[in-house]
Amino acid sequence: PCRSVLTVACEQTEVLLFDPISSKHIKTLSEAHEDCVNNIRFLDNRLFATCSDDTTIALWDLRKLNTKVCTLHGHTSWVKNIEYDTNTRLLVTSGFDGNVIIWDTNRCTEDGCPHKKFFHTRFLMRMRLTPDCSKMLISTSSGYLLILHDLDLNKSLEVGSYPILRARRTTSSSDITSSSSSAPRAVGSPCHQNDSAPLSEKQMSRSSQREGGSPRNSLEVLTPEVPGERDRGNCITSLQLHPKGWATLLRCSSNTDDQEWTCVYEFQEGAPVRPVSPRCSLRLTHCIEEANVGRGYIKELCFSPDGRMISSPHGFGIRLLGFDAHCSELVDCLPKEAGPLKEIRSLYSHNDVVLTTKFSPTHCQIASGCLSGRVSLYQPKF
Repeated sequence: PCRSVLTVACEQTEVLLFDPISSKHIKTLSEAHEDCVNNIRFLDNRLFATCSDDTTIALWDLRKLNTKVCTLHGHTSWVKNIEYDTNTRLLVTSGFDGNVIIWDTNRCTEDGCPHKKFFHTRFLMRMRLTPDCSKMLISTSSGYLLILHDLDLNKSLEVGSYPILRARRTTSSSDITSSSSSAPRAVGSPCHQNDSAPLSEKQMSRSSQREGGSPRNSLEVLTPEVPGERDRGNCITSLQLHPKGWATLLRCSSNTDDQEWTCVYEFQEGAPVRPVSPRCSLRLTHCIEEANVGRGYIKELCFSPDGRMISSPHGFGIRLLGFDAHCSELVDCLPKEAGPLKEIRSLYSHNDVVLTTKFSPTHCQIASGCLSGRVSLYQPKF
């Protein structure tokens, strides 16, 4: 968070640490895990967590990198995502076992820390918390986006223990009225149900009534609109959130793996029309087609710290994208209908497919990493 260290998760077992100011290599954690390292998350300016395909999460302290603070066991498949609730100091992880697990870092020991399974869904890809930790978003390989509203991490969610708000396709502003009752493709319900189709509105109503319409951890199920994918379906491979909580950023690839899109969806707050209606839905505002290079690999994109720009892997480089040509705030240039993201600048310095990119939280600097292991740092010339 203070921008003193750049950490890099590697395909094998390593974690690399660099000084982003001087670009000097600080340290290599050569056996950070027993398999590929997937994600790194700082909890504060010294403590960070790593997760791996070895099914574990490790906690590290920058002041003592020779040994892990502890190793966390609980997932049964590849762990892909780490989030942190700064209010409760709860660590939240998700993996390809479909589980979202909560870890109590307040009671950490060398043997780990108390944990519980919070939520389960099939086809889970990515999980994120909004900046204020009031919502959890989960993307799936079957094209669904799940939103848990009024989030309460202290309450574990089993099947049927949460009111389901709706399951429908998101819209652009031009057809938000006409498609308000349309349903998503029946490609398999993302929730852990026996039925392979999404819950009907009648079933949703019964579920909500059975739980007394509790507003905490209410589940909304969406199939985000993606240009050109109305009939073929898509996989939501990357999921990010606007730093001010205004929008979500998705990277989607078609089921036939021949198209790739970056899409921005605005959060729309509003009072429910009826008890089973959502209090928040998403509207597609901006999108752009990607290079679709390096098929089969997930490309992680990101917002700038102020939310005015997006950095997106594009072939052997990255593209800086804006909501308009002047890098305006999203709320100042919301289109009436979904429009294209504007390319501000393209940067190409890699000799292989770029898989990840990240803005510095405090300085005018961007980092990118490619499949062959090269890390590049960029700074603007004034």
